[in-house]
Amino acid sequence: MSDGELYTKTFTILNELGLHARPAMLLVQAISRLNCSVQIEKEGLEADAKSIMGVLTLAAEQGSQILVRAEGPDSEKAIDAIEKLIEDKFGED
Repeated sequence: MSDGELYTKTFTILNELGLHARPAMLLVQAISRLNCSVQIEKEGLEADAKSIMGVLTLAAEQGSQILVRAEGPDSEKAIDAIEKLIEDKFGED
């Protein structure tokens, strides 16, 4: 996807249990309808952020650094949505 801008941002996973099933689902739901592609990278492993299984394979525990890369017309919205979820600790803490 090349229409639109590329945004990247590094985040630290803050919630105690990391990106387990529920936070992964919330993340995917938050960006699934946006018109952009989103990749998450952790320690060289990359996953499609619109795939729950992909996000889970990253095994991002509390304190993990993840790089989010979004490209397309809604890329800034995707980064903002992910940032809000992470800052809110996915509603867990």
